[in-house]
Amino acid sequence: MTPKATPRYDAPAPGPAYADQAMKTTPPRPADDFHRLRSRLLRAGRQGLRTLAEDLGRPAGPGAPLFGQVQNRWLRLLPYAVAFCFMVSLLPSTVNVLVNDYGLSGGPAGTLAIAQTVPLLLAVARPLQAWWVIFTADVAGGIALGFAPGLGDQAWPWPPTVIVGYLVLMLALSLHERRRTLVAVWGATGAVSVFFEMVRPNHGSGTWVLMFTLSGVVLLVGGALRERGAAQRKLIEQENISEAERAMRTLLEERTRIARELHDVVAHHMSVITVQADSAPYRISGIPQAAQEEFSTIAATARESLAEMRRLLGVLRSEETERHGGPEKAPQPGLAQLPKLVEGTVRAGVPVDLALPDEPVALSPAVDLSAYRIVQEALANVVRHAPGAHTRVSVTAGEEGAPLTVLVVNSAPPRPAAPLETSGTGHGLVGMRERVRLVDGTLDTGPLPDGGFRVAAQLPITAKDHNPA
Repeated sequence: MTPKATPRYDAPAPGPAYADQAMKTTPPRPADDFHRLRSRLLRAGRQGLRTLAEDLGRPAGPGAPLFGQVQNRWLRLLPYAVAFCFMVSLLPSTVNVLVNDYGLSGGPAGTLAIAQTVPLLLAVARPLQAWWVIFTADVAGGIALGFAPGLGDQAWPWPPTVIVGYLVLMLALSLHERRRTLVAVWGATGAVSVFFEMVRPNHGSGTWVLMFTLSGVVLLVGGALRERGAAQRKLIEQENISEAERAMRTLLEERTRIARELHDVVAHHMSVITVQADSAPYRISGIPQAAQEEFSTIAATARESLAEMRRLLGVLRSEETERHGGPEKAPQPGLAQLPKLVEGTVRAGVPVDLALPDEPVALSPAVDLSAYRIVQEALANVVRHAPGAHTRVSVTAGEEGAPLTVLVVNSAPPRPAAPLETSGTGHGLVGMRERVRLVDGTLDTGPLPDGGFRVAAQLPITAKDHNPA
């Protein structure tokens, strides 16, 4: 006989509708929110402890004393003197308080006092290591004082001498360490203080609150002073770097301007060589074929050199074109244009006396241009910085082979007046030095006893081949 099958009633498969119904009918329980909050707090606590261990347990560095980079020797010794004074005053005071007020014997009291005060000298250079020693000694002292016979109504767990020494340590620590380390130290101080209060709440006299609050204030003030000093040092470093960059930029700009001007001089001579070499067979009759080919080679080489020079200095010309809207087409000036330059300076309100050689001097183009530019820069400085001062310009050439002397001397202004420019670009003196160095000359500049200024340059009549390193 076959048994009768029993019908099965399976639960419906959980679908979207079933899940929505379950969510609607099952409200969230408060216990779940509490568990999530507790897990978040535990993770945050573990992360904080890990950070505390990393910051407070890092190996000791070489140690940089406070004021270690100050030039004055007495200022460098000042932190050591302050730490020594606190150590000398706190050491006997701590022994006296532990023995007379708390009833500790001399041996333990002396050991605790030494461990709590002597490391203050170490705090000048290595405050974090000093904190480990002093903090451990303070905790051990709090435990020992908790069982001291004379505890009674005395301050516990931190006696007054411990608080003073710890605050001095916090000041040294805040001037050395970063912000995260200071927070870790403050957190460790608060945790130990709260632990002592929880263990023996009836003996706590409020010193744990005082210790926690004052140490936080000292760490905050010292950290702010340290960050402000670091910001000022970075600002000074950036200013020094910017000043050096400005000086270098001024030098490079002046060299670029000189290169552009000398390019014009050299290009003129190369063009003359090219024309002479090309026209020689037509101007001179009876030139052999070999000589004609040689002239053709010279002309071709000159043209190639000129083209190469123009390509190399093309970026300079493009900058000049962008700045002035087109290339400069005026010829390069020389000593012949000095009277016109002086005339323009006189119209600007500066009386100028000009003395030139009686006979024209045959100068190389570089020397002629350099002499003109030196006088131009010197007169421009007089107009800007000493308006109205009487000025004397003298250009003299000695005997054959003697250098050309350019002298520009101005007296003090006739009446006190503010300079037309209070912050120059520095191109004037830099340009003079570069031009004089280019032709192997000498330059002497400086103030005069009567309040004036002198610019004296000696330039060779013919510029020498010069290849600066």
